[in-house]
Amino acid sequence: MQKGNIGVTTENIFPIIKKFLYSDHEIFLRELVSNAVDATQKLKTLASTGEFKGELGDLTVRVKADKDNGTITITDRGLGLTAEEIEKYINQIAFSGANDFLEKYKEDANAIIGHFGLGFYSAFMVAKKVEIVTRSYKEGEPAMKWSCDGSPEFTMEETERADRGTDVILYLDDDCKEFVEEARIQGLLTKYCRFLPVPVAFGKKKEWKDGKQVETEEDNLVNDTCPIWTKKPSDLKDEDYKKFYRDLYPMSDEPLFWIHLNVDYPFNLTGVLYFPKIKSNIDLQRNKIQLYCNQVFVTDSVEGIVPDFLTLLHGVIDSPDIPLNVSRSYLQSDSNVKKISTYITKKVADRLQSIFKNDRKEFEDKWDDLKIFINYGMLTQEDFYEKANKFALLKDTDKKYYTFEEYQTLVKDNQTDKDGNLIYLYANNTDEQYTYIDTAKSKGYNVLLMDGQLDVPMINMLEQKFEKIRFTRVDSDVIDRLIVKEEQKGDELPQDKRDMLSTLFRSQMPKLDKTEFSVEAKAMGENAAPIVITQSEYMRRMKDMASFQPGMSFYGEMPSMYSLVLNSDHKLVKQVLGDAESACAEKLVPVEAEIAGLTLRESELRKAQEGKKDEEIPTAEKDELAEVEKKLDAQKKEKESVLDAYAAANKAVHQLIDLALLQNNMLKGEALTRFVKRSIEMI
Repeated sequence: MQKGNIGVTTENIFPIIKKFLYSDHEIFLRELVSNAVDATQKLKTLASTGEFKGELGDLTVRVKADKDNGTITITDRGLGLTAEEIEKYINQIAFSGANDFLEKYKEDANAIIGHFGLGFYSAFMVAKKVEIVTRSYKEGEPAMKWSCDGSPEFTMEETERADRGTDVILYLDDDCKEFVEEARIQGLLTKYCRFLPVPVAFGKKKEWKDGKQVETEEDNLVNDTCPIWTKKPSDLKDEDYKKFYRDLYPMSDEPLFWIHLNVDYPFNLTGVLYFPKIKSNIDLQRNKIQLYCNQVFVTDSVEGIVPDFLTLLHGVIDSPDIPLNVSRSYLQSDSNVKKISTYITKKVADRLQSIFKNDRKEFEDKWDDLKIFINYGMLTQEDFYEKANKFALLKDTDKKYYTFEEYQTLVKDNQTDKDGNLIYLYANNTDEQYTYIDTAKSKGYNVLLMDGQLDVPMINMLEQKFEKIRFTRVDSDVIDRLIVKEEQKGDELPQDKRDMLSTLFRSQMPKLDKTEFSVEAKAMGENAAPIVITQSEYMRRMKDMASFQPGMSFYGEMPSMYSLVLNSDHKLVKQVLGDAESACAEKLVPVEAEIAGLTLRESELRKAQEGKKDEEIPTAEKDELAEVEKKLDAQKKEKESVLDAYAAANKAVHQLIDLALLQNNMLKGEALTRFVKRSIEMI
């Protein structure tokens, strides 16, 4: 028997493997099964070149768990190892000097394994003792048994093994006994080994017999050795792609379409990427792309490996040029990974362009599902925007679709304002904004539907990309001010009457949480609505952006600002004004006379003080001006209180306000009940 020390000059290799790989210690099974598959693949290669002339026979890699003894055994019928090869590959690890590499990589779990071929040593993350029983395919070589208990000491001796190949036996640590459970091993094999290119069996298939599960003679194979991405697209039907998708994502809807990737220069890459039905929620969709290296699972956390927006896709990418078992920071800086990322972005854009070009109807039918993905790509990847702006669509409230260029042509003549700006009107809820949309359409305007999760940042981006184009929500102002074609003319009411109307309605506006109303009277034509509520485009957009950009969160805390616009041309508003003037005349005439006199005196005093320095104005004049201002303020408040008292008892004022609130989904609870009762009384 040979005894010796593994070729490291420090005794802390195993504690470091255990400590730094602990967060990912389940990968030991992947490493050991992958090693067994490699040994099998190499034997097949030797057989194909004539270097190995024996019978290949059954090449299945077998995983066995023994609960009673707390062991896991991985068996293959591959190359096997000679005593010399054990010495070279198992005992002499880390040829560059153990101290150097331990120091260099002690902070980075995955880099140790990735750079130093330590896959086998990952066994010590879960095992207190590891044995290798192996026999080389080379004739005349004895079978060998190697054993190590996790210290740098090992034993190696000749043993009996009838067949070529290798058994790796793990005696599990007490704190890792979970890995001997059948369900745990099955889960790991499904996760890491389901597409390995050599059959992998874990026990026997089971079937129900006499009310219980019993083992059959048939191997329980855990993998598909020829997944569809390894085949030629010409050999596959649509149903093959759909079946593979169902196998990967059993609970998902059918995909919209897919891309079969196959490139061998300047790097190797195969795979199939699916466009899922994303609908409206980005966050639920991530981590559905699985990354493989020669059919060995690497990760499903691909952010930084593919562009962020492509993490919304589902499917598989396989590349031998992606290093197996390395840290995410290493992956993200790897030049091959960057090339792959650029290539996939281009392939995705080309595929979308081709569907748009060849079957626009199909593209439009799928747009609502594709929209969030394409928008996300355009917002985050300039190279994707350059391609996508040719096939990205805008949808209007009549469910018609336009490219950016087509839409500009459609609205240019009718929706350009007096300053030469092209105004894109949009709504984000066709039911709630129906009246506003209808009013805009009656003017011959087109209204876009922008109701997606990313439409607010998209609007901001498009305003920057396109010159002299502005997006305005259809309820952000009265129709004549949405697209101002010429300087506004019209028979506006005198200022005092407009002020009176504003006062009557302002005093009766409801007190709503985080909501402020301003009130104005405007001539809008006798056929327009008597009262309209609008919301400032700027403030609303800032509040919407607050949910996307952390630095703008203070906008989210600000109150929503609404304008109540009274149509002074409408007969109902005229009637309210006329009735108020008659009913309040007796009380208002003396107040208004007083206001007129005080306003005149204030004007005279201010004129007398014009151009004088403060010290040149007599104190008596200063005192008189202050007194006049104080009295004027008191009289204005008196006028307001007279109008407030009148408005409080006026059903028409309340009814008009409630109708406007109702139209904007802002009338609820007790206020809604009062409105219904009042409506019945008025009928």
